Amino acid sequence: MVLVPARMSAAHVAQYAEELVGRLEARERRAVPSDDELMRRATGLSRRWLPGAPQPSSVRWVTNQNQRWGSCTPIDRTIRLSHRLRGMPAFVVDYVLLHELAHLLVPGHGADFEALLAPYPRLREAQAFLDGVDFTLAHGHEMGALTESTDEASVGELTPPVDVSPPGMLF
Repeated sequence: MVLVPARMSAAHVAQYAEELVGRLEARERRAVPSDDELMRRATGLSRRWLPGAPQPSSVRWVTNQNQRWGSCTPIDRTIRLSHRLRGMPAFVVDYVLLHELAHLLVPGHGADFEALLAPYPRLREAQAFLDGVDFTLAHGHEMGALTESTDEASVGELTPPVDVSPPGMLF
């Protein structure tokens, strides 16, 4: 829905709406990494945070995962991320990618698996973020409201995570 002044002609409204849609589509393309970008991101994260730098055969967005944030099939080394992660902060997407990459080394979620993820400095923050999203969705709120205020500059970029927790703060 586009609200315009009543004095605007129909031709100007159509032109304005077309320009606005173009800007919004361009912003979305910049904000959401493509499958190729996800693969590059996963490769960088693997090298930085995981021993032996395990490499997936593919990393892609999928729209059929509405209960999980991501999944990994170790036998063919494929990783899939839920479309629900689109628009979330980069450190959250990075955490989900690392989680799935770790499954290339350890299939379960035991102590060995947790030890692989422990060095990631924003681990607890990302887990808390996703827990908050799950809680919010379970109580009837929409995804759009959760990602509208996401800082565009932080979405989709591969930057070194920084732990911003105050000293001594526990999650």
